[in-house]
Amino acid sequence: MGNLRSVTWLRTLLADPGGAAPPPSEQFETVTKKIDLAEGEVAAYDVCETWVGLAEVEGEVYAIGDLCTHAGCSLAKGQLEGTTVTCSCHGSQFDVTTGEVLKGPATEPVPSYRVKIERGVVYVEI
Repeated sequence: MGNLRSVTWLRTLLADPGGAAPPPSEQFETVTKKIDLAEGEVAAYDVCETWVGLAEVEGEVYAIGDLCTHAGCSLAKGQLEGTTVTCSCHGSQFDVTTGEVLKGPATEPVPSYRVKIERGVVYVEI
């Protein structure tokens, strides 16, 4: 099961008195430390008022919209097997690498976001 975390809280946690590294570009937002992600789980984060699910699969981090396009349930509450996340509400399945629907009842993909990792910090392009 994923954890819901506030980006504001994480920015405070990640603050460096000597000046933390800025995001790779103005479009990328700080989300979490990579070490805080658990392999094989989706964790939900509020990034600029958009719920984003982060999944680490075999060392790679992927970001998709956290809300299932069928009924709006959090995908972080579902199960992740390989690169497939299954929604806990009605069983829709999505590919975390692309956001594409693999199995309904959902018919629309979830958004997929670019991820960058610098100095152990995960940034997502919103």
